[in-house]
Amino acid sequence: MVPNKTLPLDQILVGDCIEMMNRLPERSVDLVFADPPYNLQLGGDLLRPNNSRVDGVDDDWDRFDDFATYDAFTRDWLKAARRILKDDGALWVIGSYHNIFRVGSILQDLGFWIMNDVIWRKTNPMPNFRGRRFTNAHETLIWCTKGKDQKGYSFNYDALKSLNDDQQMRSDWLLPLCTGPERLKDAEGRKLHPTQKPEALLYRVLMATTQPGGVVLDPFFGSGTTGAVARALGRHYIGLERDPAYAVAAEARIAKVIPMRDPDIVAIRSKRSEPRVPFGTILERGMVRPGEILFDERRRWSARIRADGTLIAPSREGGVQGSIHSVGAAVQGAPACNGWTFWHVQRDGMALPIDIFRQQVRAELAAG
Repeated sequence: MVPNKTLPLDQILVGDCIEMMNRLPERSVDLVFADPPYNLQLGGDLLRPNNSRVDGVDDDWDRFDDFATYDAFTRDWLKAARRILKDDGALWVIGSYHNIFRVGSILQDLGFWIMNDVIWRKTNPMPNFRGRRFTNAHETLIWCTKGKDQKGYSFNYDALKSLNDDQQMRSDWLLPLCTGPERLKDAEGRKLHPTQKPEALLYRVLMATTQPGGVVLDPFFGSGTTGAVARALGRHYIGLERDPAYAVAAEARIAKVIPMRDPDIVAIRSKRSEPRVPFGTILERGMVRPGEILFDERRRWSARIRADGTLIAPSREGGVQGSIHSVGAAVQGAPACNGWTFWHVQRDGMALPIDIFRQQVRAELAAG
């Protein structure tokens, strides 16, 4: 992936994010990740039961005169973001109940197409000190493409599945708040930024929807989490930040990150892009044998391998035969089945999925 050479790659620009985005080339950015002001509309200090003050969000950048002003601001920055996104690009935005529904409505008005809403469930949320509401234990992320008919976008399904112990990644993510050494502090030991996001959250977003060498723009850069994770994962970043103090702190933070340069480490491999290996190939190579019995992991169903690479299995109707996939689906009464992971074979006292043999053939093909 070759980024536009006119872009200010791996830099933090200080100023108004809308103005700066409007100066960037059209269709030049792969992903926009935005953590905009929440517009909390706080009416006063939030106190703990012991009357100590909660260090919440009360900065000027989170203050808007009314909803109409906030909506106009949201529409303007989203239009600017849409202009700089490539035709196969995408956008993530995170927010709380104070703003995310308004942002979502404007996204749809502007033609963005929502792919998922993701719930970030916090393992260590701040309690509700007054005891008059539920504890606010989550934030919502919206992932969207530029439009309904967009032909391409990045979604690294297999990488996410690998991160999740070979299970499909769900849209509810259980992750802790940013704490400990990761949390940036000022000279007095106070939180430098009130809404610093954990690196684990950005790691998952970038692994899911970007490719190595891609360009990620964050219009509300803050403490620089997006840039730090992008650098660690071999992506380029562009940070836009209106507060010079945040920009300085973010730059110092990112400078400490060791960039990932080894292509074998950052590469994202999709099973769909790997060489096709028919079941007949592993049969021809003697990895399995005609007449051998295959079974599912719990040994509820079994099937016998035929010499032509099809399977035959008993059923209520007397028997079913076909491919490893169709027979696997038929014995379960399911609409579809991945026969490679469903069927197992006995080797040295162990039940092994036949996909092991396919991966062995793929490795040989890659080495050759």
